[in-house]
Amino acid sequence: MRKSCLLSLVLTILASTRMASADPVSELSGFSIFDKVDLAQLAKSDGKTAHGPPMSNPRFLSVQSIYVLPGAPAPHLEAMRNWNPSEHHEPKVFLHGDISGAISESTFARIKGAPDNGPVRALVNATAKMGNELQLSREEAARWKGGNAALSAAGGDFWMSVLAGRGRAFISGGTSAEAPYDHAGPAVRAGEELNGLLREQSKIRKQFAGVLDNTGIGRGAGSLKPDLYWELLNADNVAVATLGAFYSRNAEGAVQAADTFYYSSGGYYVTLTLHQMWPVEIDGKPHTLVWRGDMVSSAALADLHGVEKLGSESAMMKDIAKSIARFRKERAR
Repeated sequence: MRKSCLLSLVLTILASTRMASADPVSELSGFSIFDKVDLAQLAKSDGKTAHGPPMSNPRFLSVQSIYVLPGAPAPHLEAMRNWNPSEHHEPKVFLHGDISGAISESTFARIKGAPDNGPVRALVNATAKMGNELQLSREEAARWKGGNAALSAAGGDFWMSVLAGRGRAFISGGTSAEAPYDHAGPAVRAGEELNGLLREQSKIRKQFAGVLDNTGIGRGAGSLKPDLYWELLNADNVAVATLGAFYSRNAEGAVQAADTFYYSSGGYYVTLTLHQMWPVEIDGKPHTLVWRGDMVSSAALADLHGVEKLGSESAMMKDIAKSIARFRKERAR
């Protein structure tokens, strides 16, 4: 906590706003880009979304957000755990499935019912030719023996096998057990990408050490049990098959969550979304202050410079702001 700015932070809070303590605002300023927060004004808005700190790796990008929800943190954390984006009409998510029990190819059978649209056809075409843009290991790519690449046919069987193998590997050994993407170029490893994102944001890494050190994110299988899921979603007009893991903890007043796409068939190498929630009091009523940090590693970002990269970052910020708005609307009911 930076004591020199604590007084100015407290003075920015309107007299009508009473917090349970000054700690949430000062703690937030200690690791995030939001060094001054007016809770009363924030509660009246849709929240704030801003560029994250610059990172030296051109593949990396980050965005940070803050917003306020009514009520205590615990119910909101539970809602995040159970959030199904396809049920809430998130336009970029074609299919979403929760994973429980033993993983087999049949866990992903719904991929055979994927919609027939442009992004899905782009994935089918890439599968048919085993395109360089597909993120696979050499062994995985070698399993494709040709045939009908439609997801309703042999193409679906292929991706069901890939997802099942990678899902089982994650359960047994976290991202450390994931095969590299090396079928079309130098090896890229999901765990190394996740650790790279966190190394470049050391304050955030330290803030979330209590949860991250007990997960399979950037390491072997941790002690925390994740909520596993898979999605077929739209990434730059190409459907990508993804595997995700959601970790959370609510201990000693620290309500934190870490959500990662540790595998994606294309579009980006990995994503990581972190949340922290604090109980606060505004106008005599309980509320929850939420910080959200989104990080992504993508080969496409490395090729962007100047205005193009700013445009990509702005598009990411808009998508995140829309996602937060949908969640806030649901939680306000």
